[in-house]
Amino acid sequence: MLENTYIVGFPRIGEQRELKKVLESYWAKNCSFDEVQKVASELKKRHWNYQKEAGISYISSNDFSFYDNVLDTAIMLNAIPKRFKNLRGEELYFAMSRGNKSSVAMEMTKWFNTNYHYIVPELSLEDEYKLNASKIINEYNEAKNLGIKTKINLIGPITFLALAKRVDRGDTFELLHKILPIYIELFYELSKLDEVVTIQIDEPIFVKDNDAKILSLIKPTYDALSLTTNNIKLIVTTYFEHSTEATKILVNTPIWGLGLDFLYGSENLASLELIANSDKNLIAGVVDGRNIWKNNFEKSLDLLSKISQKVEKDKIIISSSCSLLHTPFTLKYENKLDEKIKNWLSFACEKLEEVSLLSKVFYKGIENLDEKELKELNKNKDSNKSRKTSPLIHDKEVQNRVENFKTFNREGKYEERIKIQKEALKYDSLVTTTIGSFPQTSEIRKSRSDFKTNKITKEEYTKSMKDYIDECITFQEECNLDVLVHGEPERNDMVEYFGEQLKGYGFTLNGWVQSYGSRCVKPPFIYGDISRPKPMTVDWITYAQSKTKKIMKGMLTGPVTILNWSFVRDDKPRDEVSKQIAIALSDEVNDLQNAGIKIIQVDEAAFKEGYPLRKEKIKVYEDWSVRDFKICVSSAKKETQIHTHMCYSEFNDIIETIENMDADVISIETARSGNELLKIFKKHGYKQEVGPGVYDIHSPRIPSVEEIVKQIKALLEVLPKEQLWINPDCGLKTRKWEEVIPSLKNMVKAVEIIKKENK
Repeated sequence: MLENTYIVGFPRIGEQRELKKVLESYWAKNCSFDEVQKVASELKKRHWNYQKEAGISYISSNDFSFYDNVLDTAIMLNAIPKRFKNLRGEELYFAMSRGNKSSVAMEMTKWFNTNYHYIVPELSLEDEYKLNASKIINEYNEAKNLGIKTKINLIGPITFLALAKRVDRGDTFELLHKILPIYIELFYELSKLDEVVTIQIDEPIFVKDNDAKILSLIKPTYDALSLTTNNIKLIVTTYFEHSTEATKILVNTPIWGLGLDFLYGSENLASLELIANSDKNLIAGVVDGRNIWKNNFEKSLDLLSKISQKVEKDKIIISSSCSLLHTPFTLKYENKLDEKIKNWLSFACEKLEEVSLLSKVFYKGIENLDEKELKELNKNKDSNKSRKTSPLIHDKEVQNRVENFKTFNREGKYEERIKIQKEALKYDSLVTTTIGSFPQTSEIRKSRSDFKTNKITKEEYTKSMKDYIDECITFQEECNLDVLVHGEPERNDMVEYFGEQLKGYGFTLNGWVQSYGSRCVKPPFIYGDISRPKPMTVDWITYAQSKTKKIMKGMLTGPVTILNWSFVRDDKPRDEVSKQIAIALSDEVNDLQNAGIKIIQVDEAAFKEGYPLRKEKIKVYEDWSVRDFKICVSSAKKETQIHTHMCYSEFNDIIETIENMDADVISIETARSGNELLKIFKKHGYKQEVGPGVYDIHSPRIPSVEEIVKQIKALLEVLPKEQLWINPDCGLKTRKWEEVIPSLKNMVKAVEIIKKENK
């Protein structure tokens, strides 16, 4: 059998989130780590067999992780921060990722422009790196014992260093001379596993705008790795964009193959001549690993035809564009989806079949397909045709409103608005608040689930939600927070909740995707034109406001985040879809303020993650993203204070863009990165108000009053108290009440101490 089908990587959380459930049980001390390992082994076996049964030639090992593959790479290299050096095994691993009572977790940030998060390695010149290859070797042997010979997936040394940070303030790339020998030692160890060992090294950093220094590292690194032993087939894989500069160098190294993304990096077509003139095999990413739409075989075959005009057919291996980690597991459980819409979709398991069938059509030709294969090919053609012409997709009324929409700015300049708002809202400096959500208890989740499955009435459901809102308000008042939130008990997810109420959105029962660790999200998908049939949040927020004399924030998810955290239709430009969402949300902002809500927070948590990876494409994204945030809040009156919230953002390169969004207050995640993010606000002369997170909500640890006092003092070194709001890093949905209550009380006490000291 020809080895011509390839999957970059596979989801690991399990089709029923088995890994999530056992991890959280272990963290809650309800099971042993042996049970976690048992579930992990079952999942790996199942996932390998799914790929084998689909006819995939190149199946991965070491794409599995208990938390994150970048963290696994740090463990492999013994790149362990000093504060964790006394720990071992799983205690060490989960302390690094989640923190413990004595030490904060390592920083976490977005994996390129996806919604997956990785743990940021902490490095220093004094680190002593040494190899720990046990996980990699054990997984390879696990698969081999099942009769499956895998390729071994590794994060490449250059990408690892690019994504890491130096705690001693140096350049991470200065450490290549220390970690490259560890990779070479690893290759020697892996070469002993079989007669021929295939290694996939992921170097997605190559798709960014890299300077000459980084590009200069590629050839010596891959010359050294390729020449380690003569029985390793080394494949360097990139994805999410094009990597033309790196390709020019890699074709002149002894690597065996090169993996390129031809869907999100169509510019890679320009590199085909280089590959054709080398001896390299091409792993052609033509099946979308990031979106959920059924592959259009006609388009893919046309793309493969263009590729094969340059590169010999027997040198081409058909692949997913990136790891299938970014897609839901399988359509198998989606028995409530409209069959017409379901027929347009393809999740990870279905994409295995697409890669397999596509290779048969490409290599055998349509005339040589058997009856079953021909039937599948025709089904694919019919599915794509029905989607193109379906009335479910097109809404003339929406299209006309978008075309004629002219309101792009809200009333008044910031200086005028903030003066009016401070008089109306009567707040002091160092205002305390939270980002929006409170813990999603099992009782709340059960109420929502029971209501959806008609086990309880609407009245019973509403009472359950309102009781929880009452409890949230009572706690916040007892805690003495200044600006309150209703806790969002009615919201399953900050995007899905809104998607459920917008026309043009679809939903799955089991379309979970891993975000980080055990955290999974179930993104909705946009299949048609977007409109808002009726108000989405007004009843809940006005109820909450009626229960307190303090100010209650209205909470919305912004248009860019709704877009970036959804699977978006691929038959319309993203900016046009975003504009439709923004216009729908502008109606909601107007309804909230007309109902008496004085502060409205429009979260743009995913604003930064949607950024193109190439500089030349950034301005276009920024222009329409800012446009759509401003459209969303364009209905806000001068006295309505608009807040926004952003996660995991490096602000130094987008500070002007944030300013152009023209929000009155921005809250940001800063707790894991000190106040480095804030320095750019001071340097730039940012005039709006800022709420930097004073403690990390992604860790279960409870910050002390002293810690938060220290954090606030650090903030005050950068920005004046009149400009600062005090809040946690992010929403508290994933935390438990026993963590939230003392943490928020400590936060308020810390502010009281600071205020007394500054009288």
